[in-house]
Amino acid sequence: MKLTRVLFVALSIAFLSSCTNDDNENASKGSYDNGVFVLNEGNSSGGSVSFLGDDMVTFKQDVYGAENPGDVLGKYMQNIFFDGDKAYIIAGGSNVINVVNRYTFKLIAKIETGLITPRYGVARNGKAYVTNANTYSYANPATGNTDDFVAVIDLATNKVESKINLNATANRIVMDGDKLYISEPYDSEKVLVVNTITKTLETPINVGSSANTMEVKNGVLYVLASPYGGASKIIKVKLSDKSVTEVLFPVALKGAGNLDIYGSKIYFTKGTGVYNMDVTATQPSETPIFKYTSTSQYGVMYGFAVENDKIYIADGGDFASNGKAYVYSLTGTLQKELAVGVGPNGFYFND
Repeated sequence: MKLTRVLFVALSIAFLSSCTNDDNENASKGSYDNGVFVLNEGNSSGGSVSFLGDDMVTFKQDVYGAENPGDVLGKYMQNIFFDGDKAYIIAGGSNVINVVNRYTFKLIAKIETGLITPRYGVARNGKAYVTNANTYSYANPATGNTDDFVAVIDLATNKVESKINLNATANRIVMDGDKLYISEPYDSEKVLVVNTITKTLETPINVGSSANTMEVKNGVLYVLASPYGGASKIIKVKLSDKSVTEVLFPVALKGAGNLDIYGSKIYFTKGTGVYNMDVTATQPSETPIFKYTSTSQYGVMYGFAVENDKIYIADGGDFASNGKAYVYSLTGTLQKELAVGVGPNGFYFND
């Protein structure tokens, strides 16, 4: 009898412990767990961040303003990147990076020194690496195309500890291992390579002009380039040996943009059309999955992403009033239309 009672108590404790562990694992980390942030570039009056939950119902138009009343996010929002439980929101027009808890969006700190027109960032091993456009050639002809740099930030102190001069222009940035790959779309045909251990430039990769959107998958760097007046193409760089192959697009797809890789397919856009192709394909189809009706004064989508079996499109509108974000199925069925902030330009998934 005593043994039976002991076994019953032990099993009860084990069951309760299992339930508690499951509850802890499934517990929400905050109001903005499991969803997507929409970054709204804004204008000289400031930008914002919107949030759509994975349930496709939960929505808040201005997350930062709601969670940090009275504080200013900044002008011309450029990029969000994550590290651990923190999100880093780059305000390029204010030379500031806002550090928030990614699940509550409460402000933790502001990085306000050592930045000059910050653009895009990545983080690894307690450091963040942020491209800075510094000055532009139209304002500073002597050095405007050669004075960009990467700010190295200590994430424990939220201070810029050093900078890596690029002797070139810089835009988007991706990271693979200890190497940074930086697109240089102006006056160059190269992707810059930075060794984060030595903080030095390595031999760049020649990919042709107008390299812009990039992604690394399975040891391959995919770069989408659309030279003005020339054919668009995807450049594949095998990072182990820097060997390069190209997928040249047909004439009808001049001006392609917004590369994203999801599953075994490469997705990209042209105008208001969304296209895809297998990662092993030698040429994409000229037929889009679907097209959408743009309200943008430029007639093209301003932000794009493919995630969780959905296609996300940001339409900038007139950059004076709130823009729109759309969510489609992978086959092009509209699932959600949202009024977000001014000039939506990117999607960042908080899963």
